[in-house]
Amino acid sequence: MTNFKRMIDSAQKAMIHVLNLNKEDKVLVLSDENTKTVGDAFQNAAIDYGCSVDLYLLPEKSRPLLEIPTELSELAERKTIVINVFKGLSDETPFRVKWIKKILNTKSIRLGHGPGITKSMMIEGPMNIDYEMMVETAEIMKKRLENAKKAHVSAPGGTDIVLDIENRGFSTDVQIIKAPYFANLPCGEIWCGPVESKGDGIIVCDGSIGDIGKVKKPLKISVKNGKIVKIESKDKNLVKEVEKLTRLDEEASVIGELGIGLNPGAKLSGILLEDEKALQTAHIAFGNNTDMEGGQNTSITHRDFLFYKPTIKITYKDDSTKILMKNGNFSF
Repeated sequence: MTNFKRMIDSAQKAMIHVLNLNKEDKVLVLSDENTKTVGDAFQNAAIDYGCSVDLYLLPEKSRPLLEIPTELSELAERKTIVINVFKGLSDETPFRVKWIKKILNTKSIRLGHGPGITKSMMIEGPMNIDYEMMVETAEIMKKRLENAKKAHVSAPGGTDIVLDIENRGFSTDVQIIKAPYFANLPCGEIWCGPVESKGDGIIVCDGSIGDIGKVKKPLKISVKNGKIVKIESKDKNLVKEVEKLTRLDEEASVIGELGIGLNPGAKLSGILLEDEKALQTAHIAFGNNTDMEGGQNTSITHRDFLFYKPTIKITYKDDSTKILMKNGNFSF
């Protein structure tokens, strides 16, 4: 079997298991010159399944895009599945946030979102896993997080922060529930949007940062009342870059997400799209979370910071406590 055929098989498997693909679906694949082979694989997978498909390539001369092209908006009309598979550019996050909001405001669309997806992900790992087993793990985790009030998150690298997650239900991208629906491709995490005005402690990112990649030196982020108050690292250029990205607007430095990786095939590649799905990792993001249950952060951006081997202690509404994860391992 050729690598391209493997990619088609992976694309179809993901669309069936994660996005509930059916022959009546009208599919839009959004790609670019860098990731066109992946876009072609999804297009072929949908055609082979019997669906109607449009493929749209982002205009390279206009990148990084800040606004949604008019012709793209028109193509999205009357679609039931949209697949985003293009290069992840840090300066293009505002466009992605606007595009996702537009799609999720269309009540009939299921969205597969893969900025930064690679051929390797399609062939070798996170797109070729036991989806049913991952669904089972996600459901167990979500059950254990019901009636949660606080999450104390720590890690060997130095992370030590308490987040308020009361009435902020956890979501997962491993299986469609109903449209509108959002899933990363590759999928494999659970997440919530913590209370934005609360959250105190330290995050030490020793893994990777969204659209930036693996960190050469750990990045220490001090948080008070849910907002970044200080960023430190021996890598001064990284500090400058992260400071710039978390100052794009007033809420770019405000807490936006707590996520936990569930995908047994995900590797630590330096591309956060895959890294944040890997087992034994967690990530905390700052910026937009309006697509999450109860989310109030309306920033134009969303930036994830990943760390290894988290321990997560949950305090529930009745003040009882339970260890959800210890040193990166699930406690069940």
